[in-house]
Amino acid sequence: MNKPLSIALSIWAFAVATDVSALEIREHNQMMNHGDGHMMDMDGAMVMGHNPDTLPGGCDRIAATKEITVHAGHKYSEKFPGTMWAFDQQEFQFEPCTKLTVHFVNEDQIRHQWMMHGLPKYLYPGGMFHLEVSGPGKVSGTLILPPGDKTYLVHCDIAQHMEKGMKAQLKVGKGGDDLPSIPGVTASLFPDDYSGKPFSPEEFQAQERSAVEQAAAQAQKQVKADAETGTANSPPAEDASFLSGSTIVGLALGLILAPVLSRRFKGMSPGEVVATVLEMVAHAVGYVVDLLSRLIKTFTGKKSIALPDK
Repeated sequence: MNKPLSIALSIWAFAVATDVSALEIREHNQMMNHGDGHMMDMDGAMVMGHNPDTLPGGCDRIAATKEITVHAGHKYSEKFPGTMWAFDQQEFQFEPCTKLTVHFVNEDQIRHQWMMHGLPKYLYPGGMFHLEVSGPGKVSGTLILPPGDKTYLVHCDIAQHMEKGMKAQLKVGKGGDDLPSIPGVTASLFPDDYSGKPFSPEEFQAQERSAVEQAAAQAQKQVKADAETGTANSPPAEDASFLSGSTIVGLALGLILAPVLSRRFKGMSPGEVVATVLEMVAHAVGYVVDLLSRLIKTFTGKKSIALPDK
């Protein structure tokens, strides 16, 4: 087969695969319930985080009941140059504590998802609400949105589908900051570059090093200026070395613990963060008390500590 004919057949096959005019959208409404809001069938449809009844913490009642239909497919990317797939809508907004039913329609011959991240993990496993269907089909699921103002990422998690345009943002209440690279809504974080200039990791790393060095030099210059002018807020000379050492240790601990704590508290409300911190402190105190008790037993030779009679 010659090359032009091969290319023509490939284009024709792709056009047939993405043309939904002759496709029948199959509705998946007989799925098996596996518990914890997880439902699926044997034909490529799945729902995770289905929650039509349980209110998230901070919601006294369901504020509103809404339904949306989201279409996904190659044809919706045509208005966004440089993309390959997209949803038919890139931004949603609802009141906090809204009971939201999402009807997800896949109009391609491949698998697509409508996945929402950052939900409370105590209610939604993995902090996620997830709709998925393989090939032309429709699947539906319900969730109750948390309280508060926040912007949530909605995307398809199939490899390269989000990177090639299949993502949106869902705002609860007033929402938070807009997410980057939402097609038609916000500017691309890494815009396509067709200049032909090759990417150089070395140049990028050099720019990063330069920025860090400039920031360090500026900070050192400011400290020196404060010391020379005798700024009222400057620490006494005898405490300067201690403060400097404490600052360095604090920064080091912060850099080490930041990734762990960010993963630990990801998706939690402020109330949940406080409760988790208190629980961690309680465990730490319990550990210290237990350690002290063991030390006392070791040095006194007593197997137990006698309590005074009431």
